[in-house]
Amino acid sequence: MSQSLSQQLPQRPVLIVADALSGFAIYKDTTFAMMRELRRRGVAIHVAELQDLAARAGQGLSVKSRAIDLRDNPGEPWWKEEPAQWRPITDFASVLMRKDPPFNQDYFVATQLLDLAERQGIPVINRPVSLRDHGEKMAALEFPEFTPATLIASDMASIKAFAKEQGKLVLKPLDAMGGSGIFVLDATDPNLPSAIEVLSDHGQKAIVAQRYIPEIVQGDKRIIVINGRPIDFALARIPPKGQSRGNLAAGGKGVAVALSARDREIAEAGGDRLAARGLLLLGLDVIGDYLTEINVTSPTGFQEITQQTGIDVAAVFVDAVLAKIQST
Repeated sequence: MSQSLSQQLPQRPVLIVADALSGFAIYKDTTFAMMRELRRRGVAIHVAELQDLAARAGQGLSVKSRAIDLRDNPGEPWWKEEPAQWRPITDFASVLMRKDPPFNQDYFVATQLLDLAERQGIPVINRPVSLRDHGEKMAALEFPEFTPATLIASDMASIKAFAKEQGKLVLKPLDAMGGSGIFVLDATDPNLPSAIEVLSDHGQKAIVAQRYIPEIVQGDKRIIVINGRPIDFALARIPPKGQSRGNLAAGGKGVAVALSARDREIAEAGGDRLAARGLLLLGLDVIGDYLTEINVTSPTGFQEITQQTGIDVAAVFVDAVLAKIQST
């Protein structure tokens, strides 16, 4: 931490919009790592959920927030909280939007409400407009030079034709996380038509079809990019033997690996472009030499990388947050 940052801590608390605290697995949770680092710096924390945001014409955005502190008493909750009360968004130095997908109607409305925070001079990380504009599984459309053959469509005939063209492919929904709903199928697999029907709701919902990358057996690498610059180690999420999903939530094993030259090329190209749009924190997913997703809602992997390499990822992130607050 730089001396200048330590001398210019925000006087107002940071608001974190996230899922219920009771569901946090604090031994690996990235949002918890952010909270812990903020408190270590002496920054006060408030939390809220999506339903705690409200706006009234002429009065701007309000939030029903709870001030929390962290504690380490075995057998007790890991946090201590004060009663919730409504506060104007201007009571906060910044908002960290850390709600997990799905990106549903509730999430969409929350980003619109958080637009009001920005209009009132409060930095929101990541920017609400950029959260709306960047579908996490649609990275291939903007970075085709780094991605495998990819089709996003709802038309079942088009998806079947793409499968025949590619031979083997990955099918996945656009709005899920943690490996949920992913199918890996050959074009000749008799289950392919059924998988397409289920995922696309019989051609009513767009889904992702992507050429299968055999290097998945070596891991799906999560590259953390903070303010356009990648952390030097990625978290390779290695699938269980005989499986194709490396997501930790699906049983994958997380192993920190140094970035390759190709990893760095992808991360720096994507990071520079997206940081300019207010996406301070990115989680790039790379398999082999290919970019498959750019996670912008609530990227994870901080604690695993820190534990295995000694790089304090949360500290790098909080440095960037404090710099953003000071520049606003």
